[in-house]
Amino acid sequence: MDEMQRWTAAAAAELGVAPDLLPGVAGPVLDLVREVAHGVSRPAAPLSAFLVGVAAGSAAASVPGSPASGAVAPDVAVDPADALAAVGRLRALAAAWQPAAD
Repeated sequence: MDEMQRWTAAAAAELGVAPDLLPGVAGPVLDLVREVAHGVSRPAAPLSAFLVGVAAGSAAASVPGSPASGAVAPDVAVDPADALAAVGRLRALAAAWQPAAD
Protein backbone atom coordinates (compact mmCIF):
# COMPACT_ATOMS: atom_id res chain seq x y z
CA MET A 1 0.00 0.00 0.00
CA ASP A 2 1.50 3.34 -0.96
CA GLU A 3 1.87 6.23 1.45
CA MET A 4 -1.10 8.18 0.06
CA GLN A 5 -3.40 5.20 0.60
CA ARG A 6 -2.06 4.64 4.12
CA TRP A 7 -2.54 8.33 4.93
CA THR A 8 -6.04 8.64 3.50
CA ALA A 9 -7.15 5.44 5.25
CA ALA A 10 -5.81 6.76 8.58
CA ALA A 11 -7.31 10.22 7.99
CA ALA A 12 -10.69 8.72 7.08
CA ALA A 13 -10.63 6.60 10.23
CA GLU A 14 -9.69 9.62 12.37
CA LEU A 15 -12.60 11.65 10.95
CA GLY A 16 -15.14 8.82 10.90
CA VAL A 17 -15.43 8.79 7.10
CA ALA A 18 -16.11 5.49 5.35
CA PRO A 19 -12.82 4.43 3.70
CA ASP A 20 -14.64 2.80 0.78
CA LEU A 21 -15.53 6.29 -0.48
CA LEU A 22 -11.93 7.14 -1.32
CA PRO A 23 -11.13 4.87 -4.30
CA GLY A 24 -13.98 6.27 -6.38
CA VAL A 25 -13.16 9.93 -5.77
CA ALA A 26 -9.39 10.10 -5.28
CA GLY A 27 -8.55 10.48 -8.97
CA PRO A 28 -11.12 13.17 -9.75
CA VAL A 29 -10.28 15.14 -6.58
CA LEU A 30 -6.56 14.99 -7.35
CA ASP A 31 -7.30 16.13 -10.92
CA LEU A 32 -9.34 19.05 -9.56
CA VAL A 33 -6.57 20.06 -7.17
CA ARG A 34 -3.96 19.91 -9.96
CA GLU A 35 -6.11 21.95 -12.35
CA VAL A 36 -6.89 24.62 -9.77
CA ALA A 37 -3.27 24.77 -8.56
CA HIS A 38 -1.92 25.25 -12.07
CA GLY A 39 -4.78 27.25 -13.59
CA VAL A 40 -6.00 29.44 -10.73
CA SER A 41 -3.62 29.54 -7.76
CA ARG A 42 -1.84 27.00 -5.60
CA PRO A 43 -3.50 28.07 -2.33
CA ALA A 44 -6.92 27.77 -3.97
CA ALA A 45 -6.39 24.06 -4.68
CA PRO A 46 -6.84 22.57 -1.19
CA LEU A 47 -9.60 25.04 -0.40
CA SER A 48 -11.42 23.92 -3.54
CA ALA A 49 -11.18 20.31 -2.37
CA PHE A 50 -12.56 21.37 1.01
CA LEU A 51 -15.50 23.09 -0.69
CA VAL A 52 -16.21 19.92 -2.68
CA GLY A 53 -16.34 18.00 0.60
CA VAL A 54 -18.71 20.50 2.16
CA ALA A 55 -20.93 20.37 -0.94
CA ALA A 56 -20.93 16.56 -0.91
CA GLY A 57 -21.85 16.50 2.77
CA SER A 58 -24.64 18.99 2.22
CA ALA A 59 -25.95 16.97 -0.72
CA ALA A 60 -25.91 13.75 1.32
CA ALA A 61 -27.74 15.46 4.15
CA SER A 62 -30.51 16.59 1.83
CA VAL A 63 -31.33 13.05 0.59
CA PRO A 64 -34.30 11.70 2.58
CA GLY A 65 -33.48 8.42 4.27
CA SER A 66 -29.72 8.74 3.91
CA PRO A 67 -27.64 8.28 7.07
CA ALA A 68 -26.64 11.94 6.81
CA SER A 69 -30.19 13.16 6.18
CA GLY A 70 -30.89 16.27 8.19
CA ALA A 71 -27.29 16.62 9.33
CA VAL A 72 -26.60 19.63 7.15
CA ALA A 73 -29.27 21.26 5.05
CA PRO A 74 -28.03 22.92 1.85
CA ASP A 75 -29.16 26.32 3.10
CA VAL A 76 -27.56 25.94 6.53
CA ALA A 77 -23.97 27.07 6.98
CA VAL A 78 -21.46 24.49 8.15
CA ASP A 79 -19.98 25.53 11.48
CA PRO A 80 -16.38 26.61 10.80
CA ALA A 81 -15.45 25.28 14.25
CA ASP A 82 -16.29 21.76 13.06
CA ALA A 83 -14.05 22.16 10.02
CA LEU A 84 -11.26 23.60 12.16
CA ALA A 85 -11.58 20.72 14.62
CA ALA A 86 -11.15 18.25 11.75
CA VAL A 87 -8.14 20.22 10.48
CA GLY A 88 -6.62 20.07 13.95
CA ARG A 89 -7.14 16.32 14.21
CA LEU A 90 -5.46 15.72 10.85
CA ARG A 91 -2.61 18.09 11.69
CA ALA A 92 -1.96 16.06 14.85
CA LEU A 93 -2.13 12.84 12.84
CA ALA A 94 0.32 14.29 10.29
CA ALA A 95 2.71 15.44 13.02
CA ALA A 96 2.83 11.92 14.44
CA TRP A 97 2.93 10.20 11.02
CA GLN A 98 5.67 7.63 10.46
CA PRO A 99 6.32 6.76 6.81
CA ALA A 100 6.08 3.08 5.96
CA ALA A 101 9.36 1.24 5.99
CA ASP A 102 10.22 0.03 2.50
